[in-house]
Amino acid sequence: MSYSLYSNKNHSGPSRGLSVFLASLLVILLSVGCSVVKQENLQQPAPEVEEPTVQKVEGVDYFLPKIDLNNWKVTLPIGRPSEVKPPAILNYANNELLQPFMYNDSIDGGLVFYTYPAQSTANSSYSRTELREQMTSGSDRENWTFAQGGKIRGRLKVEEISKDSDGKFHRTIIMQIHGRLTEAQRVAIGEDDYNAPPMLKIYWANNRIRVKTKILKNTSATGDDILPVSAWGDDAGVYFDEYVYNEAFTLEVEVEEGRMSVTLNDKQTLVYEGVHIDKWGVFENYFKAGNYLSTKDEGAFAKVKYYELSVSH
Repeated sequence: MSYSLYSNKNHSGPSRGLSVFLASLLVILLSVGCSVVKQENLQQPAPEVEEPTVQKVEGVDYFLPKIDLNNWKVTLPIGRPSEVKPPAILNYANNELLQPFMYNDSIDGGLVFYTYPAQSTANSSYSRTELREQMTSGSDRENWTFAQGGKIRGRLKVEEISKDSDGKFHRTIIMQIHGRLTEAQRVAIGEDDYNAPPMLKIYWANNRIRVKTKILKNTSATGDDILPVSAWGDDAGVYFDEYVYNEAFTLEVEVEEGRMSVTLNDKQTLVYEGVHIDKWGVFENYFKAGNYLSTKDEGAFAKVKYYELSVSH
């Protein structure tokens, strides 16, 4: 035992010193190494990522409504009232008369129809900024019958509309089918114009879409007795189930002999058939679309925006 103890004392000095020296050297090297890594991270930050160059693209950075105005004229709430027909309406963006009432929202891609109570047409009490279909561009003379058929489809929204003194929204008509007398019919009943009742009025009312049609007061009437405006009354009206609020929606109206249908958002369809539609077949018709504000309240206004509008026959 004494030998072993002695032997350890006799040889442990140099080994232990060397171990301590090596350990110290390792600590120094590791410390230096860690310090260098930290300095490199500070001295060489991550390279900046270049922002991609954004190029403006037509139809991406601005949008235009999908509406061909070659077969439409517009009535305004000014003048007697004023009307703008093709070809002048095609340059509406540069037309000073039209600019306050009919203009593009190029960010949203809609054609805005703005109106307020002012001048009205001869057979109305209310003002409008509203398109009137012209089958022959620039002329009101050529129109269509239910037997010939027709379809109108639009995507639109009522962006803004005023409220009455009770805090309820005003109403505006956004789409119509309007009747028109032929020359022979006008002469037969002694009228001084070609006005016939509107078979269809579609309202934005209380955040919903309401449909009203004409009904013949005397369903036994025939011939010239059908022609006067006074021969027709209003139905009770029907609301679609869906609330549209101030959001975009799609309306489609399709007519054929003895039948008229109105569809909201390709979901719910109202179909009109029977004696009233059958006897309406004597009239010529034309489509209307836009903003026909149903109030005379001071300060009232409405903005209706159409994104798409198309007609076919």
